[in-house]
Amino acid sequence: MKETSYNYRKNFGLLFVFFAFVTLLYLVVIFAARNYTINHVDNEFTNRKSEVFDLTLMPFNDFFQNRVPEVSFYQGYLDSLEAGKYAYSVLSSYPFVKEIVFYDMLFSNDNRILAGFSINGLNIRPKTLSVFTVNNRGLSKRYITKREEMGPFNEELNSMGIKVASYIDKLQANSKLTDKDILRVFYATQPGRITYLNIPRINDLFVYKDIMDVKLDHIVNYEQDMFVFNVDPTFLEVKNIYPNLYERIEIVPIVRAPVTSDIKEFVTEMPLPGALADYKLLFRSSESFISMEVNRSFFPIVLGISLVYITLLVILYLIYRNLEINGRLFKLQYDFINNLTHEFKTPVSVIKIAGNNIKSAQSLSDEERTMYGNILDQESDRLNNLMNKLLSFSQIENKTIKLKKEEIDLNSFVDNIVASTQLKHTDFKISKDINVKSSLLADPVLLTSVFQNLMDNAYKYSDQKRKILDIKIQQNKKNFVIIFRDEGIGISKSEFSNIFKKFYRIKSQYNQQGSIGLGLAFCKEITEFMGGEISVKSEIGKGNYLYYHFFSLKI
Repeated sequence: MKETSYNYRKNFGLLFVFFAFVTLLYLVVIFAARNYTINHVDNEFTNRKSEVFDLTLMPFNDFFQNRVPEVSFYQGYLDSLEAGKYAYSVLSSYPFVKEIVFYDMLFSNDNRILAGFSINGLNIRPKTLSVFTVNNRGLSKRYITKREEMGPFNEELNSMGIKVASYIDKLQANSKLTDKDILRVFYATQPGRITYLNIPRINDLFVYKDIMDVKLDHIVNYEQDMFVFNVDPTFLEVKNIYPNLYERIEIVPIVRAPVTSDIKEFVTEMPLPGALADYKLLFRSSESFISMEVNRSFFPIVLGISLVYITLLVILYLIYRNLEINGRLFKLQYDFINNLTHEFKTPVSVIKIAGNNIKSAQSLSDEERTMYGNILDQESDRLNNLMNKLLSFSQIENKTIKLKKEEIDLNSFVDNIVASTQLKHTDFKISKDINVKSSLLADPVLLTSVFQNLMDNAYKYSDQKRKILDIKIQQNKKNFVIIFRDEGIGISKSEFSNIFKKFYRIKSQYNQQGSIGLGLAFCKEITEFMGGEISVKSEIGKGNYLYYHFFSLKI
């Protein structure tokens, strides 16, 4: 009859599908994350330029909004000396201001004055011009008093005169100066130049209107100051707060021809406002530079995704390992059941045969009665020992057995066990060497089980002509060392970690029948339960050394 094979079902196909799905998902997510990072960096390259623009223009805005209007604090009474102090402060604080021209002007209705700007009787003329620059030696000053030398500077005067006269002409009795009026009338901004006329008092403006309307019959003169600031945007300090995005930021002319290069670049720009309008901020980064930023931004993303992926693989491995462990446990349990069945089957069969022989016999001689009695007694003991071993093992694992310690005289204890074993195995040669100073405090029943199992193993796993066992017991303070040395078949070093496992059997010619793989596991459990240790030293073909350590409470 063909033997039925039982296998633990391992659905590795499902694990492989899960692995393939997770890996594919990982690759798709990595690809999508890479594209997202590239798009994000491209958007950052385009959008972050406004922050660089604002920070770069911050000194210029401070100059335009705060320093330029300071001129009005003097109410037109600045002289060239005070104007020089003001000019030096501006030129030294704002490097992009390259030159300042100071107009010390006179607003009058004196028609005898021919120089300057005149409209409807309002004459605006410069008394003096002062040109200020800064060099290594400090402030450089140039004063112009001759009318013929003022010609190149009259354009600014005429332009401002027209704006002011146009505003004065439209004044009403209830008119007030607004911020919009101030920016429109008293500021003149063009590329490379800012012109500012100090803001007159509203009463002065109405006087100027009366002059233009020919309502004054006497001569009046009013002092006014005007400054022209010549600026060079290339001297603005570029504040590159995103060096990871922008490799180079330059202030270049807005009409500059594009620079051709063999290196592929990302380029964006922002035109500068007002007096800086001839220039722009040019943002440039090479493709390799942007790739570095993409990689830097992508690294934490791919790291996080990879950690999730590795976690899933670890979970997959744990599932796989659990299936392998369950498979081995299934095999161990299956072998255990088969072996246990055989262990029970043999004595039961013998008992049944002996019982049938007794039942069918017409009469039994004294010799036959003794033989059958011995058979029934031995097989019953065999069954009883097997059941007791299983029951004790279960009780020790579940911590339901109670330890009953007694003082054991090792000499008499070993003598009794050796005598009992040699009655059962007459060909078993057992020697002993006991060198102890005190008795051992332990559970005698459990200790007997350990000795019997180890001695049975030594007999079972030895050749017929080498049934030899040496028992040596030594004492070192509270430590008892019991050594069982046989001349059996030996154990491979690779099996040392397995022989104390439940249901594990070393495959050899000696255990193909009758072993359920509980002997040494049972000894280990009992030993550790009583507070001891058990270890093995062995070589194939040279026998075994089993070291049995006990720690007694009594010296």
